[in-house]
Amino acid sequence: MTTALITHPRFVQHELPGHPESPERMRAVWRSLEQAGVKDRMKRMTALPADDEAILRAHSPGYLEFLQRASRDHAQQIVMLDQDTWLAPGSLEVARLAAGACLQAVDVVLAGDADNALVVARPPGHHACPTAAMGFCLLGNVAMAALHACAAYGLERVLVADLDVHHGNGSQDILYRDERVRFLSIHQSPLYPGTGAAEETGAGPGKGYTANIPLRAGHGDATYRALFASLLTPLARRWQPQLILVSLGFDAHHADPLANMRLTLAGYDWMVKQLLDLAQELCDGRIIFALEGGYQLEVLAHGMGNLAHRFLGESAFSDPFYNSDLRTRCDSQLVIDRICQIHGV
Repeated sequence: MTTALITHPRFVQHELPGHPESPERMRAVWRSLEQAGVKDRMKRMTALPADDEAILRAHSPGYLEFLQRASRDHAQQIVMLDQDTWLAPGSLEVARLAAGACLQAVDVVLAGDADNALVVARPPGHHACPTAAMGFCLLGNVAMAALHACAAYGLERVLVADLDVHHGNGSQDILYRDERVRFLSIHQSPLYPGTGAAEETGAGPGKGYTANIPLRAGHGDATYRALFASLLTPLARRWQPQLILVSLGFDAHHADPLANMRLTLAGYDWMVKQLLDLAQELCDGRIIFALEGGYQLEVLAHGMGNLAHRFLGESAFSDPFYNSDLRTRCDSQLVIDRICQIHGV
């Protein structure tokens, strides 16, 4: 098995001092992969920038023109695009590289040069909407990669599984009417951005190909295991994807400062293994994980290190946050029953 690891040194150059989505997130992951001794056993690749054609599959011409104009007009200063999303000098170039890393992952996996891929990039992308930046995100990295797989390789069934604690509203908006891409999100609700109701199931040709699983705060490993068994795995088997893309955020961990879920690193490790096994069953192992959120640096570092070991077929695992007294909500059956009814599972 060959795993591609795609990143770029410029991912630390997009910065708003004091912001939780900081360059330290990249540095923490890079150090972890180095210390775990996994980098040299992967196919290491330097990200290439996404071109306008790829961006315009996901975003409007007006939005791309706005980003380009703002980058030119404010080349020496930081511009706030909303209350928590910014454009600093060089940010658009870095965002192109983050999106390009996901496109490159699709290329290397579908060309057979790697069995699967891990994208370590920022800024994240799953809140970026067709016409606007949002939620720390400038470009829709994973949604763009899904559309690239369809346009460039003729794929007809791509699964995007969003496991960030926040609903991937941007990815959903980009993909909502597309029958070629199935979008599934497990997220805390209510929580930013306030979207992702169970009744949001797609529109037009894409009707039935969006599955949202909103959870109240406090759920952890047991709930996620139940959701995989009752919803994610049956839906994936029904949809029979030719490629799986995973938007992975470590912000559903119990130590993350921006949310209130109770996943452990063991829970994340279990989900990663389930998804790798599912990809092996359904699409010859073709799966790509791309980093989204996760704002406790040690959680992020250990989580990504564990993930890399899983990609390499190793069970090495570390969790300095282990807490045998951790209690989580288990009242998920009503949610499961409701969504099973909506999707006929």
